[in-house]
Amino acid sequence: MALNDVEKKVDKILKKGQEGSVIAPVRMERDSKFCFACHPGVPCFTDCCRNMNIILTPYDIVRLKNRLGLTSDAFLHLYAQPELLGITMVPVARLKMLEDQGGRCPFVTPDGCQVYSDRPVCCRYYPIGLASLRQQEKGAGEEEEFFFLVKEPHCKGFEEPTEWTVESWRGDQEADLYDRMNREWMELLLRKKSFGEETELPEKARKLFYMVSTNTEKFKSYVFESRFLDTYIVSEETQKKILEDDVALMQFGFEYLKHAIFGADSDVIAIRKEIRDKEVKKILKRRKKQRAKLARLKKGRL
Repeated sequence: MALNDVEKKVDKILKKGQEGSVIAPVRMERDSKFCFACHPGVPCFTDCCRNMNIILTPYDIVRLKNRLGLTSDAFLHLYAQPELLGITMVPVARLKMLEDQGGRCPFVTPDGCQVYSDRPVCCRYYPIGLASLRQQEKGAGEEEEFFFLVKEPHCKGFEEPTEWTVESWRGDQEADLYDRMNREWMELLLRKKSFGEETELPEKARKLFYMVSTNTEKFKSYVFESRFLDTYIVSEETQKKILEDDVALMQFGFEYLKHAIFGADSDVIAIRKEIRDKEVKKILKRRKKQRAKLARLKKGRL
């Protein structure tokens, strides 16, 4: 299930079990069992691969664009479109469906998925959904994850005899790897959500967030071909890693966004002292001017 669908529906449906919902209103743990299989012999094979709102995580984009031998620019142009995610209003990339072909996924054929080993995380999880109580309960303590079934009426895969536990399904689908790769990105979304709907990211910050989280080539140029390294301290070891490895670059990008947009401390990046001191002086000078202006306005009213 797409991330924004989970965000909007899980709390309401899991507790109330609305009639006609595609989510079975049953909380599942890692040892919970279910029957499911999807293969060309199932009558509804590939029917679910259309008219879906699939939000691509940064790791999804890295895997898919490398699988297809494309740059991030080319992949985003051909297969994605930007949108603001739910109540977070954070810019993300959504997979473009082929509207002129019944809204089918661009990677699916009658024989199945052409990018199956590199398919997006929401495709891997299906028919299991993941939710977190910390996303739903403001001020909650430790995060508690739980699972639920996404059971669409047309799906015949649930009639297959193959039995899974949530844990064995996750292992078969490489969900742990994708969760690990996406965790820092999800935490960025949660940071923004904690600010509330009324707090919007400035346009410059939104553009930066989208570029860093979707376009590894542009972010690499931003780091190595601008004054980035004159502004931030980044170890030589980290520089070498992000030059050679898209995944390392993606993870470095999460740290940068956490620091640059949300003001959080980072172990891998820090603003240089002279730059910080210069910025502090600018702020103090601006405040001094504002106070002087306010004093003049008050004096004029007396």
